[in-house]
Amino acid sequence: MMLQSVTESFAKVIHGLKVGHLTDRVIQRSKRMVLDALGVGLLGTSTEVFHKTSGYSKIYSSNVSSTVWGQPELRLPPTYAAFVNGVAIHSMDFDDTWHPATHPSGAVLPVLMALSEALPPSPKYSGLDLLLAFNVGIEVQGRLLRFSKEAYDIPKRFHPPSVVGTLGSAAAASKFLGLSVTECQEALAIAVSHAGAPMANAATQTKPLHVGNAARHGLEAAFLAMLGLQGNKRVLDLETGFGAFYTNYSPKVLPDLDSHTWLLEKQDVAFKRFPAHLATHWVADTAASMRRHLVTDKSPLPIDRIERIVLRIPDVQYVNRPFPKSEHEARHSFQYVACAMLLDGVITVPAFHKRQINRPQVRELLGKVELEHPRDNLPNFNTLYCEMSVALKDGSIFTERSDTFYGHWRKPLSQKDLQEKFRTNSCRTLSCHAVERLIEIVENLEDLEDCSVLTTLLKETSPPKIASNYLAFNNSIINLSY
Repeated sequence: MMLQSVTESFAKVIHGLKVGHLTDRVIQRSKRMVLDALGVGLLGTSTEVFHKTSGYSKIYSSNVSSTVWGQPELRLPPTYAAFVNGVAIHSMDFDDTWHPATHPSGAVLPVLMALSEALPPSPKYSGLDLLLAFNVGIEVQGRLLRFSKEAYDIPKRFHPPSVVGTLGSAAAASKFLGLSVTECQEALAIAVSHAGAPMANAATQTKPLHVGNAARHGLEAAFLAMLGLQGNKRVLDLETGFGAFYTNYSPKVLPDLDSHTWLLEKQDVAFKRFPAHLATHWVADTAASMRRHLVTDKSPLPIDRIERIVLRIPDVQYVNRPFPKSEHEARHSFQYVACAMLLDGVITVPAFHKRQINRPQVRELLGKVELEHPRDNLPNFNTLYCEMSVALKDGSIFTERSDTFYGHWRKPLSQKDLQEKFRTNSCRTLSCHAVERLIEIVENLEDLEDCSVLTTLLKETSPPKIASNYLAFNNSIINLSY
């Protein structure tokens, strides 16, 4: 009898998982991921990179089309709707982060939303159908990441969503489309040849394309598998297959369905409270505590009294940007996030606008920042810490440390704060009615009979004046920062 390959075991799990396999905890956690991804995606429709990619995608047309979130006048073929919505989700680096390191939701949710609208209206796809396919896509990413020790650390070579996200997208689409075991296997093989993007494009407008491309290419892989396109049926088993992306690659056959357990059951995701690289959230947390030593009442930060600022953080080169020049560089700058929090006591979406980055007091403070990399502070989202010391010119030294920030899986956002984040992000684009209905529907997604209702609401935009008033109201009662 021939031994089962790793790739075949993945295909069997993708094909065989049923709604009954979902647990209450997995349903609850994945609903939170769906809500957060929708919110940051809607916010992302205001970004320059979104407008460039959506403008490009307009050259494609099809008899079958799907909604671009918050853009009722713009419909694209499902693959390109998934691409553009995926770009929007990661356009500000505001989307969820998992361990081992990746952004899991952005490559999967846009695919399922596009399919739910583009497929024939009968049979209807329920909220549970969407949740099952979503979790299949998340699960495949997590399983692949655990095949290499390298994947546990903050990446140095490839951006993980472009690698595992592409296969997660293919898996989710295969599940939603009802592909056979053989077709699932082929979809994974095709997706591997679409995967990969280098970290050199971090902190640029191209990085969000990694998530958009993962969504698009995974969906394309599933469509091509449906048409009978073939690939290497052992692609996940081979160092020359998926193993090409990771050192120390050691794949394992997945357990049978009878003993299946979801990785999301054991490992939750982190939700961000401001749009920047996850490692900077430890820095912001530490700087918020440090500010209490330096600022009394509502007085400004006494920059002229500060001699130097030392950040003790992991050695992550692409987040080491002493003088960021753009919003994307600022989102990937330990130094900028530290200075912005010390100066303002809060970090919000506008904190990364160019006029904020280029303030004279910011540039002056950036010149005082030094980085140190303690040997015990490894580049791992599960173990890293930030320690900050500020030396004043009078000889005083203050030190603060953060081991876990609010929003990390060890200290998760409350449901109330997650919903307020969604309101603040989405009310710039959608009507008040649509915002509140989406919260209600996602909260009860497992009871939804037709998940295309979600895309209907994502087209219900708000007049600019109403949107700005609603946003002002939310910002007056919510402080999701510090």
